[in-house]
Amino acid sequence: MQYSKRVLQIFQNPVNYGKIKSPDGIGKAGNIVCGDVMAIYIKVKKDKKNQDIISDIKFETFGCVAAIATSSIMTSLAKGKTLQSALKIGKQNIVKNLNGLPPTKVHCSLLSTDALFEAIFDYYSRHDQDKITKDMIKRHTDIEKDQAEIKKRYKNWVDNEEKKLNKHSK
Repeated sequence: MQYSKRVLQIFQNPVNYGKIKSPDGIGKAGNIVCGDVMAIYIKVKKDKKNQDIISDIKFETFGCVAAIATSSIMTSLAKGKTLQSALKIGKQNIVKNLNGLPPTKVHCSLLSTDALFEAIFDYYSRHDQDKITKDMIKRHTDIEKDQAEIKKRYKNWVDNEEKKLNKHSK
């Protein structure tokens, strides 16, 4: 498997890594086949047009080179965008910004967009439920099913991570 120089550079020097104290939204996504798990934390502020924008975004990823690189790129692409614009970031945007990914690793880009989606969904659930559409509920439900399977398979690790997350969220 060959990674682009860009993927390796970002993997070695990821940006936006870590947690946000008291985040406005938290999103988690994982892949039951490869075991990669991502958490995305967002802070949301109003811009001059009174639109919700991602003012800060951080990630934590337990996974491979591609999972970490896609998380880092996704956070860079989303930072400063309105929530609606951030929801439009697709795996193609991420793969392009990484100068490609091996075909067996493209799923990592989808995983990072799912984690971002979940963070935005979490924000809307807490602050603006009217913005949640039927399509968003369906996607959220599908992601939750995957998360339940990961939690079942990796129970001890997930429990420890959730304890850490809850400790930092308070």
